[in-house]
Amino acid sequence: MKRKSLVLPVVAGLLAPVLAACGGSDSGSGSGDVIVVGTTDQFTATKESPAPFDPAFAYDTGSWNVLRQSLQTLMAIPRGGGAPVPEAASNCRFSDNQNESYRCELREGLKFAGGGEITSQDVKFSVERVIDINSDAGAVGLLKNIDTIETPSDAEVIFHLKTPDATFPYKLSTPVAGIVNPDSYDGKKLRDGFDVDGSGPYNVKSEVDGDRIVKATFTKNTSYKGDLELRNDKVELRSYPDADAMGKALDSGEIDVMARTMSPGQIEDMSAKPKDGIELTEMPGLEIRYLAFDTDEPVVKDKAVRQAVASLVDRGQIASEVYGSTAEPLYSLIPSTITAHTNSFFNKYGEPDRAEAARLLDEAGVDTPVKFTLNYTTDHYGEATAKEFETLKKQLNSSGLFQVDTKGTEWSKFRPAQTRGDYTVYGMGWFPDFPDPDNYVAPFLDEDNFLNAPYANKKVSGQLIPQSRGEAERSAAAKDFAQIQDIVAEDVPVLPLWQGKQYVAAADEISGVEWALNPSGELLLWELGTGSAV
Repeated sequence: MKRKSLVLPVVAGLLAPVLAACGGSDSGSGSGDVIVVGTTDQFTATKESPAPFDPAFAYDTGSWNVLRQSLQTLMAIPRGGGAPVPEAASNCRFSDNQNESYRCELREGLKFAGGGEITSQDVKFSVERVIDINSDAGAVGLLKNIDTIETPSDAEVIFHLKTPDATFPYKLSTPVAGIVNPDSYDGKKLRDGFDVDGSGPYNVKSEVDGDRIVKATFTKNTSYKGDLELRNDKVELRSYPDADAMGKALDSGEIDVMARTMSPGQIEDMSAKPKDGIELTEMPGLEIRYLAFDTDEPVVKDKAVRQAVASLVDRGQIASEVYGSTAEPLYSLIPSTITAHTNSFFNKYGEPDRAEAARLLDEAGVDTPVKFTLNYTTDHYGEATAKEFETLKKQLNSSGLFQVDTKGTEWSKFRPAQTRGDYTVYGMGWFPDFPDPDNYVAPFLDEDNFLNAPYANKKVSGQLIPQSRGEAERSAAAKDFAQIQDIVAEDVPVLPLWQGKQYVAAADEISGVEWALNPSGELLLWELGTGSAV
């Protein structure tokens, strides 16, 4: 069947935050009172997930948002985005022409919040610890290209890489490379529980009910040495079971800021009927949602089955009926707001086509209806996820070619089960570790990938990904990423569904809200204040 091409604009830069709706004055009181932030992120320490705040284990947006406040990294993404800049380091640079040797000098006077000077040996310990523990649930894949780490002096550290990697400075800006106190962390095993010992802008103390955090309090770290400017002395992060409970807390004044994750209904209501004293801020987002397949499982091992799913899924219906104006269809792992995006899935499959799906299955000799379960997490990406998966179920089952069920599981159990390979087909979301097309490709397709998925394509992992990382000028890697996207559309190990915007609602006396959540979903508590934003 001839396919038409869909062309969407590719945006090299990101849009500035937009004030979507407001009520009351936009001037703050300037008081130094504690700022209370609500979230639906759930933080639990269980047998399956014992170390939610250990950088060797943590790899979800909520946990990383805690670590970003309390651990310091050598590099950091500057306010407003762009290339990484030194943070715990005074300067960093590639010291060779091949982007294989990366040298950093530490700032003077760095100290852990609990005491003790930070040296290059502490940096080496922190990074090697993550690699040595090698947790399946963690982000160790970001560091696997490190060959050796050299510490010529207490203030200098050199990372020798196995292959060229122009994205390495970005990786050093992520919490997996956070500097931890060797006196508090074992070099060979995870640190269970919720304690964090680092040198970030805040100290964190958790209030726990059973195995779950109900409140995390961030207080200014007076020993902090870095370029981040704190506009407050204390922030509380309170966890709520769902968006409705969080919204009621904002309305009652129990919290000052409602962050992730607001429901589509709340956003639409607040946009249409602004509430007095509350402002809704729309921000650009780099979040994507997708289905993933265990390609070793017999029911989906034949790529014709996965291609048939791709031919039937109606992204437009999911976006409009479930998420409204907060989402738009996505036809590649790389979102349309990132340079190198192509509409590979639309170019191959076009609009939903039952006849095409039937042809694919018939030519492959696949018996129908194909039966499997769509698994999703009930409490990690917001309450609309359940409706999304019911919509997917109806789309597939109405074709008569599939007979699927849905099953929801809380994140603390879902993620370990997904990592073990318990699910044949499952839904996940992704905020990038850093805003580069590499981070929408490698975590899913490279060796030691984030999904712990069996799918392997030697051209992608052995040639195209390493080749793209060798391009210091990132736009020059677009041709490699275009090939990768076409291969993904052909093999369908993952199926992109939609990309979303971000919203934060806050009391109008709170300033800095527009900077407190960046496009990668990073919560930057130090930006919040009660005076005029700067």
